[in-house]
Amino acid sequence: MIHFVGAGPGAVDLITVRGKTLLEQADQIIYAGSLVNPELLSYAKKDCVILDSASMTLEDVIAAMETAEKLGWMTVRLHTGDPSVYGAIREQMDILAEKNIAYDVVPGVSSFCGAAAALKAEYTLPSISQSVIITRMEGRTPVPDGQKIADYAAHQATMVIFLSASLTEGLQKELMDGGYDSDTPAAIVYKASWPDEKIYPCTVATLAETARQNGISKTALIVVGKVLEGPYDRSLLYHPAFTHACRKAEPDTQQYGDHFKTDDHR
Repeated sequence: MIHFVGAGPGAVDLITVRGKTLLEQADQIIYAGSLVNPELLSYAKKDCVILDSASMTLEDVIAAMETAEKLGWMTVRLHTGDPSVYGAIREQMDILAEKNIAYDVVPGVSSFCGAAAALKAEYTLPSISQSVIITRMEGRTPVPDGQKIADYAAHQATMVIFLSASLTEGLQKELMDGGYDSDTPAAIVYKASWPDEKIYPCTVATLAETARQNGISKTALIVVGKVLEGPYDRSLLYHPAFTHACRKAEPDTQQYGDHFKTDDHR
């Protein structure tokens, strides 16, 4: 059996209980060594075979899985964050299915959630943004037509940008070409949830310079959007004037305001 397990954003205690249990039981662990916190390997059994996939090809990974299956071993394929986001798991699962090798997927806490926690931010705020766009800059891997940064920037939604810390000059230009104002709040979150986590607040116009000044070129997410600071409307869910299935509106609600202002701490 092959278990694709999300390792979480970095902190050892942010792996799921199920993921930790599988690591403890695994006969073989194949982990993304360039991204996964190696301290997670401390959960492994003493005789567990541990392989770093950073130097392996897809064919190498599949061969290691096949060898383990022939030996009757259980394998954990440990991916950073949640395997479904830039995890390159589909190609692995398709081959396993062709070979009739059983597998399942254990979700993990994505780094985009870790970044929100680090920023103490809510990605979806009434009247500001009700959508989160998870995307990446076009680099050596092409981006489909209609899915470039500038295309998404036109929506003015919250944007979380992966795999782009080394491309901030082009990213900054595309964000502004697509419609973000130059003073739109942004933040670079380096190694969210790791012990050496760093947060660099900036704007769209200062994004590239902020990355350059702080030597950020990898292992960072970029968050863009007005949810990072400024006024927003109060949620109706807990508003005393709002009736829903679990609560009736209070009779006198005129004294309650509808707007809040966030602290400018990002």
